Amino acid sequence: MTTRPNQNLRGIWLMIAAMAAFAVADTLIKFAATTLSPAQTTVLLTGGGLILFAVMALVQRAPLRPRDAVSPVLLIRYVSELCGTFGIVLALTYVPLSTVGAILQATPLVVAAGAVLLLGETVSWRRWSAIALGFFGVLLIIKPGSAAFDLNVLWPVLAMFGLAGRDLTTRVTPPGMASTALATYTMAAVVPFAVLWCLLAGDPLIPTEANWPLIIAMISCGALGYLLIISSVRVAEVSVVSPYRYSRLLFLLFFGVTLFGERPDALTLLGAAIIIFSGIYTMWRDRLAKQR
Repeated sequence: MTTRPNQNLRGIWLMIAAMAAFAVADTLIKFAATTLSPAQTTVLLTGGGLILFAVMALVQRAPLRPRDAVSPVLLIRYVSELCGTFGIVLALTYVPLSTVGAILQATPLVVAAGAVLLLGETVSWRRWSAIALGFFGVLLIIKPGSAAFDLNVLWPVLAMFGLAGRDLTTRVTPPGMASTALATYTMAAVVPFAVLWCLLAGDPLIPTEANWPLIIAMISCGALGYLLIISSVRVAEVSVVSPYRYSRLLFLLFFGVTLFGERPDALTLLGAAIIIFSGIYTMWRDRLAKQR
């Protein structure tokens, strides 16, 4: 029988692989933004993900029953995914890659706060202080009220809350539901809104001139990261694998500097460091509490 330590180690590697896949997908979305509108990118991402996940579910013989897709917790997940997807596509279109990556690192802090407010978990004053410190780090990156403030930086904030909601609902989805089925239901719920956005924007759903190898790679990496993160959260303890989410920032900083010539300012780097410290401390305190 697989032991918990082995499950946790497997979950850690799955989480790092998921973050690498997401970072590559984020970078490809940034490249695609030069020829695609945000609405077109969202249609291609969600539509391609829906096809891939549905095929995977059929190959795995995972049941796809419409009645399983309409539970209250899944409806909340769909709204969260909608916010997360729209937010991250718009963020990657208009905001530097390194800034997007830094803000998204606060997602585990939102998950920790949400677990208290929505799932009834208890958090000590030390962890609440760490969460508050992490949100202060986000403010350093956003720079509200300063001359450097850009409204577009609110898009990664929207993505942060959307992704946190998705992770919270993943923890309370039926354990017997296959990850591919869960992903299929979620993409199927988001695709109509993406199509509506594209139609309202007046953009063709399928661009006539597009870099299809880049688009296919973008969709594949996004879908792979999506499946890996679901598998990681389900196979291992959340408190063990969550710190490894921060590897995404390292990947994005590398791609942002080497491929796009970005130079994050001192406040962005300081804010990112504060977020990472706060997140790891929060998870460490959570682990200690569970051990007691």
